[in-house]
Amino acid sequence: MGQVSWWKGGVIYQVYPRSLMDSNDDGIGDLRGIINKLEYIASLNVDAIWISPFFKSPMKDFGYDISDYLAIDPMFGSMEDFDELIAKAHERDIKVVIDQVLSHTSDQHAWFEESKQSQDNPKADWYVWADPQQDGTPPNNWLAIFGGCAWEWEPRRKQYYLHNFLKSQPDLNFHNPEVRQAILANVEFWLKKGVDGFRLDAITFCYHDEQLRDNPAKPEDKRQGRGFSEDNPYAYQYHYYNNTRPQTVGFIEELRALINKYPGSVTLGEVSSEDSLATMAEYTQGDERLHMAYSFELLTDDFSAAYIRQTVEELEASIGDGWPCWAIGNHDVERVATRWAKGSDNKDFIKMLNALLFSLRGSVCSYQGEELGLTEAPIEFDQLQDPFGITFWPQFKGRDGCRTPMPWSKQATQGGFSQGKPWLPIPQAHLDKAVDTQVDDANSVLSAYKRFLAWRKQQIALIDGEIKFIDAPESVLAFTRTHNEQQLLVAFNLSASSQSLTLTGINPSELLTSHGLLSGELSETQDGVEISLPAYGSVFAQLK
Repeated sequence: MGQVSWWKGGVIYQVYPRSLMDSNDDGIGDLRGIINKLEYIASLNVDAIWISPFFKSPMKDFGYDISDYLAIDPMFGSMEDFDELIAKAHERDIKVVIDQVLSHTSDQHAWFEESKQSQDNPKADWYVWADPQQDGTPPNNWLAIFGGCAWEWEPRRKQYYLHNFLKSQPDLNFHNPEVRQAILANVEFWLKKGVDGFRLDAITFCYHDEQLRDNPAKPEDKRQGRGFSEDNPYAYQYHYYNNTRPQTVGFIEELRALINKYPGSVTLGEVSSEDSLATMAEYTQGDERLHMAYSFELLTDDFSAAYIRQTVEELEASIGDGWPCWAIGNHDVERVATRWAKGSDNKDFIKMLNALLFSLRGSVCSYQGEELGLTEAPIEFDQLQDPFGITFWPQFKGRDGCRTPMPWSKQATQGGFSQGKPWLPIPQAHLDKAVDTQVDDANSVLSAYKRFLAWRKQQIALIDGEIKFIDAPESVLAFTRTHNEQQLLVAFNLSASSQSLTLTGINPSELLTSHGLLSGELSETQDGVEISLPAYGSVFAQLK
């Protein structure tokens, strides 16, 4: 099989460090907990881990508010722990990708502490400051994702500062070249540590419109996506001026030039914009921008063969030589087994969803717990940690339900996660799906996940092949994956009833079944083939 860069078609396992494994029994997961579970992660047959932020932080947004980019928060351990994690991951041929939150810092970062003191200090222009309007109101109508105005008054400067997220997360001024140089120096610190890549959080938010123009209103029928309902006024605007500014591409090219000095290192951008697919294409064009990007198109409540096909085809039509990364779950959205499977305990459905994700053209981010089929955890108001959920309760219950600790053992204290009280509760439904209940069960979601990824490594068409969709019944997603060494026919039944489809001009030579999924059957017809798919079944067939 031909050689492909590790990241191209690679599967990246997202580790939310607070919730993977607690090594010191304080109820919060840590770096040593990740080290202790590297053998398990290696057994999944993934290529890399992406570790959500572990930097020094007041934790107002659970690490996405960084107060020191170059320090490990003591909650998670020490720099020595991180060095050991890198070394032991690499011993197991696991690449390490870390989050970089570049667009904003914590308001407790030393840069902001200095910047807010006056309008003439050395860091005065490192953040986005603006004068009030004549009546004292904020400079424009920009809104913050977590609710309310995106501007906060600072009496020392008699100015407002911009925060696209929490008011404790002030936005850096990327129009200032000193800021960009400082950010790139911080990134290089971790490259020298030996990390294999960066997941770039909120990369579309780096630049703002210097004229501070108002965002236009969004029609009522367009107010949806990424959890933004009419309960959140953020959905009422097109975010043209506080997001996805044209200068971002220039910074991405500066970043890529640095990354290229460290061969094998990669960039993965998180894209959130008014047209995320177009932005993904733009940000990954050529060899001078991001290696890959992912958006929220498959992190929505929408779930149908038609929706998935339309999403992928729209991206394929525009991405050119760019490269996508797909995800159906992460630490910001409801668990996919609740969103798409509607909380179903049907193991074949969950197995099929994982395999579907792993079969699309592109790389993949797979969120911890998806290999177990975890559902969204029920969280009561008095258990909430997420400021997003606290603000919008009960219409939106926040992100805590997908962030609860990993269940390692059904019978052990706190599911084997910790001897202490965990930072979020572990529901009984998760204990019933604990690793130790699945690891030796050949029919479990976990076993199917491992088998499929082991099998996938041998299928060059699934790793680096082109994709072309095939017309099929409403509940069937069918396509070919084509590489010069292999061509595959792939079909998934997304419904609870058996389905069949007849294809002409297609000549399968072999039905592949060693992937361990519930498999359909092929039968030859006079001018093609008939595919029979059981409920939540799939077909992978070698084509001549």
